[in-house]
Amino acid sequence: MIESTRKWLKRNRTTFAVGAGVLGAGYIAGQYVLSKVAETRQRMAEDRVAKENLRRRFQQNQEDCTITVLALLPTATENIVDDLPVEQITQDLQRKRAERLGRSAGRSDGAAPAPSSGPSSVTEDDGKSLASLQTDSYVHTSQTTASSGEGEGHGASPLTKSKAQLWNDLKITSITRSFTLLYTLSLLTLLTRIQLNLLGRRNYLSSVVSLASHSPQDPTISLENRDDDDAEQSWGNDFETNRKFLTFSWWLLHRGWRDVKERVEAAVKTVFGPLNPKEDILLEKLSELILDVRRKVEGATPEERRSHKWLPYLLPPHGEEETVLRESGILKSYPHTRSSSVPVPPSSSTQTPFQPSSPSPSSPLRRLLDETSDLVDSPPFTRILTLLLDTTFSHLADYQIRTDAYRLPNPSAIPWVQDVPEPDPGLAKAKLANILVVMTRQAHAIGNGVPNRYAQAIEGVKELEAFAAVIYSSHFEFEALEGNGLEGDQEMQGRERRGDEKEEEHGPAGAATSIFDGVWGKITGR
Repeated sequence: MIESTRKWLKRNRTTFAVGAGVLGAGYIAGQYVLSKVAETRQRMAEDRVAKENLRRRFQQNQEDCTITVLALLPTATENIVDDLPVEQITQDLQRKRAERLGRSAGRSDGAAPAPSSGPSSVTEDDGKSLASLQTDSYVHTSQTTASSGEGEGHGASPLTKSKAQLWNDLKITSITRSFTLLYTLSLLTLLTRIQLNLLGRRNYLSSVVSLASHSPQDPTISLENRDDDDAEQSWGNDFETNRKFLTFSWWLLHRGWRDVKERVEAAVKTVFGPLNPKEDILLEKLSELILDVRRKVEGATPEERRSHKWLPYLLPPHGEEETVLRESGILKSYPHTRSSSVPVPPSSSTQTPFQPSSPSPSSPLRRLLDETSDLVDSPPFTRILTLLLDTTFSHLADYQIRTDAYRLPNPSAIPWVQDVPEPDPGLAKAKLANILVVMTRQAHAIGNGVPNRYAQAIEGVKELEAFAAVIYSSHFEFEALEGNGLEGDQEMQGRERRGDEKEEEHGPAGAATSIFDGVWGKITGR
């Protein structure tokens, strides 16, 4: 039995060897396939987690942008309200009205006045408008002090103006103030998005570099710079650089808005100057007047809007960066000695006139400012700014003025019943004085409203989030190639050639739009 079994195994040993080889190869192949499937699943899971982490960081960054805008806006609002004192002009008009009533009352003691319906109705309308302006807005203490000081030091010059001149000043000032606040809010929103998304992108890359430099057993991502080398600082995770970069919003809050105000004021005087405050204005005509002002400020054609430079309103000229840092309090107002980092107070013998300077071309702050300038001068910036201004001006004219001045219902809030005819907005009329009342009240809502409906309307513009997504993610490859030498230069040249080919095919606007839409789809997963 045993001998027969041995002979059978000897005769079939080749078959057994082949079978064992086949089974072993199959097992090895199966294990290889299973390992590749597991590796693919793990890589897909890691990619999904990384994308979700990036999306979560991005959304948190946008919330930080909104909070920052609402924190900075009151500073610009205070400056604009102080420079355009609508309430002070209202007080002067009320003072003139009180003097006129006092003189008429004195004359009525001696002789009975002749009955006249015209002046009494005009006075009644003026009184209602002035009362609305006074009750719907507030007066800054600085304006009250300035008003009393002006009356004492300059012989009460506002009272020497006629009633028509004061009404014209009130008209121009109230409209200019509201429009300037809308432009300032839109520009501040875009500037803050650019700043925080640039820093958010660089900090994210810094965390990735920090993770890559650590051991695989430590999978945590740290956003703090605990290393002694300058690796993370070169990627932008430098607190002092970030602090200085964010400080440049000071230029718009304290200087840039003045240039915006001058441009808006000139347009308002041209468009609204010939109108009488007692004149009835159709809602459709008011929309056309506001659009005319915007055309004069932004440009009448798409080419003019693209060629208009908004950079001088947002950032200081090249060479005055240190002036901004000193004015904002980031840098000390007195120089440092060369031999020591301890600041030396100025003295009569050592004090020298301040010479403004700019950061060195290789510094991280200079690179951030240059990239911000490039983004502000790009066509997508003008496109997004136009959309933001469309939204804010529409909220002012189509909602607030429509409901408060023209007494028309909000079309988006009230569903109309078929049996009730909807009023024709094109036939609705309102006096310009009543419109000024609404604009005066809305100026404070734009700058200090809680909640700020205009900021909420801006948040509803999806293209703004897409623009932020472009900033946050479009240059990841470029940042990774920095410092790689010739390989990075060759890759950048290839990308520039591809960009030139795309620009030749679709034009500058088409190339920017395709990149814009592509990155937006990548960051949102759409």
